[in-house]
Amino acid sequence: MWTKDSLKKVIEESLGDYLLIVASNREPYIHMHKKSNIICQRSAGGVVTALDPVMKACSGLWIAHGSGDADKKTVDKNDRLQVPPHDPRYTLHRVWLTKEEEDGYYYGFANEALWPLSHIAYTRPQFEESDWRMYETVNRKFADAILKEVGHKKAFVWIQDYHMALLPKFLKESAGNNIITAHFWHIPWPNPEVFRICPKRKEILEGLLANDLLGFHIRYHCENFIATVEKEIETRIDRERFSVIKGGHETLIRPFPISVDYEYIEHLANSKEAKDYQDSLKEEFLLNYDFIMLGLDRIDYTKGIPERLRALDRFLEKYPEYKGKFVFIQMGRLSRLHIPVYKNLNDEINALVEEINWKHSYEGWQPILFVRRHLAYPEVMAFCKLADICIVSPLHDGMNLVAKEYVSTRSDNSGALVLSQFTGSARELDGAVMINPYDTEEFAEKIKEAVSMDKNEARSRMVKMREQVSRNNIYRWAGKVLSELLRFEFKE
Repeated sequence: MWTKDSLKKVIEESLGDYLLIVASNREPYIHMHKKSNIICQRSAGGVVTALDPVMKACSGLWIAHGSGDADKKTVDKNDRLQVPPHDPRYTLHRVWLTKEEEDGYYYGFANEALWPLSHIAYTRPQFEESDWRMYETVNRKFADAILKEVGHKKAFVWIQDYHMALLPKFLKESAGNNIITAHFWHIPWPNPEVFRICPKRKEILEGLLANDLLGFHIRYHCENFIATVEKEIETRIDRERFSVIKGGHETLIRPFPISVDYEYIEHLANSKEAKDYQDSLKEEFLLNYDFIMLGLDRIDYTKGIPERLRALDRFLEKYPEYKGKFVFIQMGRLSRLHIPVYKNLNDEINALVEEINWKHSYEGWQPILFVRRHLAYPEVMAFCKLADICIVSPLHDGMNLVAKEYVSTRSDNSGALVLSQFTGSARELDGAVMINPYDTEEFAEKIKEAVSMDKNEARSRMVKMREQVSRNNIYRWAGKVLSELLRFEFKE
């Protein structure tokens, strides 16, 4: 089984004197002003959840956008610092963006064009030429920061996600044979018919095909990518090697299902800190019910939160005997409110929560608690431990690590996971109660199934899922990507 130590051994044996660099939009640690102090928080989100333990294990260099309002006060003259703050394990190099660059590159092309294009959630992408220019500018800015760190050395660069589609090409054009790149695309890759509406599809595909290794969560997304390339640009597809050759350069296409740090999560969920949070949350929300249900998401139209609330409404219509016996806690971080569709989604969720709570209120009881606030990671674990049922119901998702985090916390093998069939994790966690979030009637019935499941069956399902996550942990994911990457040889 892959562990932190076995991953470290692979890196030490194979990396030699070469640099290992991770590049992502989101930084793993962010510094913020709080009253008269500067505090440091670990960033939320799947990329950081997955890669922070990897970088701790290999003492690498992480290059990311410095977005905290106190970030500039905590770096040295080269825009670097050691992280985590209280136990430094690796180096963080922050890249600074202007407000105009962030608006066009991040809120614009990345999240109003590529995000809805890749997620089939029926939200129309918006393509603006000015956003594309900023996307190019910022990708070049990241390339410059990486090239400065590399200098005349040789480096393996591991690029993360859809914010950096042009970065591999810019690196290869400038560094030639000094850099070998792997790129992991953390969101789905759509079918060719969907992708062809993108005005910059050729540039994006050429950028990604500058990589030596290109990874997706599941083989289905790999196949979608190859089918897209086949239809859009002139290349040679080697189906036996599962690769694309363009201009003499070969890009290997591989599925790497991402995961979580199972042992760390299990330990943290059982720690005194998490238990103290549980006691505090029970007191804060008066959690004295037969069972607790949990939704834990960023507020995003791909996460299926309105569909989840409507299913809960239907569940209570069909099974009113459960009124007063449970509470559904929806934790949701606000995000991207600069983008109108996100603001409208937040308004829709607020209205649904108010409507459903009014409709089903019973002797002072209301079914839904909607909580918006930043959660410390031990507090996330505390919510997972408190929840008898976790509902993860995206309309479309690359993997979804919340499902795997919940399973990792259930050390007593209790609990039930209700999971959308449109997540990558549904391919692995077949002990979950599977739902189609678009089917409200079925969704309500599946909630009933989870609520009334025989304890022995629930335990059997959870044991199976925990074994799966334990075996296919974050170190196995990183180990498989890096083992493949480190096989490449630098050309003279």
